Amino acid sequence: MSHTVYTIEEVACHNGKSDTGLWIVIKDIVYDVTEYIHEHPGGEELLLEYAGRDATSAFNDFGHSSDAIAHLKLYKIGQLAEGDKRSKEIRERKRKSRRIFFPLFRSCST
Repeated sequence: MSHTVYTIEEVACHNGKSDTGLWIVIKDIVYDVTEYIHEHPGGEELLLEYAGRDATSAFNDFGHSSDAIAHLKLYKIGQLAEGDKRSKEIRERKRKSRRIFFPLFRSCST
């Protein structure tokens, strides 16, 4: 079974601010949670906060149930490109630097 591979830049284009949807990354897996945003028990704000970004730390910190983890699999659309897979520490540094600089250069095409 093949998996669709996305770059972190492609994921960033799906930040919930347009009709491109809302994607998040958890443990290097890409999920399209566009249809789930209104059902999220923690509220839309939590998903929007991590839209188009890696949400692994937040997902792990909250301590989701096994049912929530199983439900998440319904929204899996692919995985991160090998070059974008990183350890937790590197991913966090990359996320912070992108927040400052990346939006200046990002071009999202539909």
